[in-house]
Amino acid sequence: MSLTLRATLCLSALALAACDEVAVSSDPEARADGRGQRTCVKAVADQTGASGVKINTTIPVIETNYFIVDVPGAKSWTCLTDDSGRATQLVERRS
Repeated sequence: MSLTLRATLCLSALALAACDEVAVSSDPEARADGRGQRTCVKAVADQTGASGVKINTTIPVIETNYFIVDVPGAKSWTCLTDDSGRATQLVERRS
């Protein structure tokens, strides 16, 4: 892959990430939700040492500050965050 193509792809990814933040910049709850998702994914990845950890979007969650995090090839985890979006509690799901 050429250097120019790599640079273009990298800049495109950065621009999309910046757009996500700008889109919710006026909504503190949406910012905390996005921050919570990122900190939960990082916390579960740190705890399990797994890569490819991601937020589960198929199981409906109605509680605030509560996320289900999937680990490829392993059990899912639940993650609770504080109101600012920092992960505070991790629990391995048994179901």
